[in-house]
Amino acid sequence: MRNIGLLLSCLFASVCGYTQESIPFRLTTHNNLIVQARVNQKDSLDLMFQIAMEEGAISPEPKHRPTTIVFDKTGYSSANTVQILNHQWDNIPFIDKQYSGQESDGKIGTQLFKDRIFEINYDASAFVLYDAMPSTEGYQAIPISFRDGIMFIEVESEINKKLHKHWFYLQSGYSGTILYDDAFSEKNQLKEELKTMNEIVLKNSAGQSVITNHAVIDQVSIGGFVLAKPTIGYFTGELKTHPISLFGADMLKRFNWIINADRTMAWIKPSKYYDLPYSM
Repeated sequence: MRNIGLLLSCLFASVCGYTQESIPFRLTTHNNLIVQARVNQKDSLDLMFQIAMEEGAISPEPKHRPTTIVFDKTGYSSANTVQILNHQWDNIPFIDKQYSGQESDGKIGTQLFKDRIFEINYDASAFVLYDAMPSTEGYQAIPISFRDGIMFIEVESEINKKLHKHWFYLQSGYSGTILYDDAFSEKNQLKEELKTMNEIVLKNSAGQSVITNHAVIDQVSIGGFVLAKPTIGYFTGELKTHPISLFGADMLKRFNWIINADRTMAWIKPSKYYDLPYSM
């Protein structure tokens, strides 16, 4: 009788979408998500989760330099095991010398969640993996455009009472809020329209400059949720090297996210960080 009850309990959990696995993360002061991983059964590494990539990468100056990842002449290592708690993934590629967030040895991407529904639960400080859709009660659905391993969402910005719908790619490696691309900044004359709070000027070896400006806009709306007076970033200068707008980690953390297995839809609801002051 007890075995029948256990079987029914398991079937109920599966039907209701309760089959799940949890992976803890640590949210840093720079809004990055850090997981503690063991690579190739030997190297203990702090890896920043990067939603905008699939594979892994090692920083040029890691805190803990791995000894078991063997890179070829191009800086690529094709097959490694990654273990987090009792979860293990095989054949995870790593790229050498890619910059990562502070407090990390490198990055790990969405290959951990390949073909799985996954949740980024900032309230519980955990990724949750599902075999079937969990309840989305209290969440708002937003479409995703999934291209070349990158997830884009449409965000509405209100700038000086004018509304702009624009696509941003989810970028958990950028610690700020949102960063507009060069074309959007020029078309909408952000330099003239907005009061600059501060700017950072970088020059290349030829003396050409790229300037990151920070300002405050009226609001942004995502899935019906409105964030008032956010600090945003945009580029000016001679170098035009930023073709895509970023939806950064400071915005991502304001919601809990459920993302379906084929990356065509997300469900969001405000997290405990929703009303925190904005970073730059």
